[in-house]
Amino acid sequence: MAAPIKVVVTGAAGQIAYSLLYQVASGAVFGPEQPVYLHLLDIAPMMGVLEGVVMELADCALPLLAGVLPTANPEEAFKDVSAAFLVGAMPRREGMERKDLLSANVRIFKEQGQALDKVARKDVKILVVGNPANTNALICSKYAPSIPKENFTAMTRLDQNRAQSQLAAKLGVPVKDVKNVIIWGNHSSTQFPDASNAIVTIGGAEKSVPKAINDDEFLKTTFVSTVQKRGAAVIAARKMSSALSAAKAASDHMRDWFLGTGDRWVSMGVVSDGSYGTPRDVVYSFPVTVSNGKWKIVQGLTISDFAREKLDLTGKELVEEKQDALDVCKD
Repeated sequence: MAAPIKVVVTGAAGQIAYSLLYQVASGAVFGPEQPVYLHLLDIAPMMGVLEGVVMELADCALPLLAGVLPTANPEEAFKDVSAAFLVGAMPRREGMERKDLLSANVRIFKEQGQALDKVARKDVKILVVGNPANTNALICSKYAPSIPKENFTAMTRLDQNRAQSQLAAKLGVPVKDVKNVIIWGNHSSTQFPDASNAIVTIGGAEKSVPKAINDDEFLKTTFVSTVQKRGAAVIAARKMSSALSAAKAASDHMRDWFLGTGDRWVSMGVVSDGSYGTPRDVVYSFPVTVSNGKWKIVQGLTISDFAREKLDLTGKELVEEKQDALDVCKD
């Protein structure tokens, strides 16, 4: 058995973590041979609830779970971690705009960036789930200068999974038979779910998704808006935001980052190098492939005029969000 790796989950007493912790501790993320030592961070008033979660983890009798540390202290939580799921954030309530979230969350991610910088491993892989995820990841990275920028990512995998599932349903195929759907930009309602390069396997043969669906209007309108608004639709139905699906997406993202993607493309919010004419130095979702724990943006794709407009729009929002966040940092 390998030596255990330390993995931190923040917002550990919350809804998403409740689904995520089992996946991490069961081997679904780091593999069936890799023990994990879980560090669970939440705010002081949640420590009682967190104690219940710790009891339940013990009661799962998981062979790969080497230990659990519940804490309200970021420096304790981030000490020597190899992977960080930054889930804890000020939650979005019905009717709330993401801007309202920004100022509360910038303060949280500044503090966590500073703690990571001080005590985490320098090769730690950080996934920000708490919204606004892209900008939170950027701020976190800004305050952790000793950790490489490419180690900070934001989750757009939930959007990718939503998009993949919508296309599979439309085509009447299992979801595993659709690949290379892309989410561009921000994890917000300006994101661009792009099926133009997606591939579907039908009757054993690979086919382009736009050809198979043969309905451009659907791919430009209904498909895009369904994926963009899915989070709000779940909130309207559940009166709470997506938790089960968000936890599954976080697991998928981290597993692919640690164990590799093969020839599949996955969407990750990463610090932009200006690829595809996107603004530099914002955390922007691109199609990437991963090998040996390093992600690489898929290059050479054709961007249609329709897509160009969408990429620019979400890029503009990210630049504005970044500026708003930096203004809050000065306060």
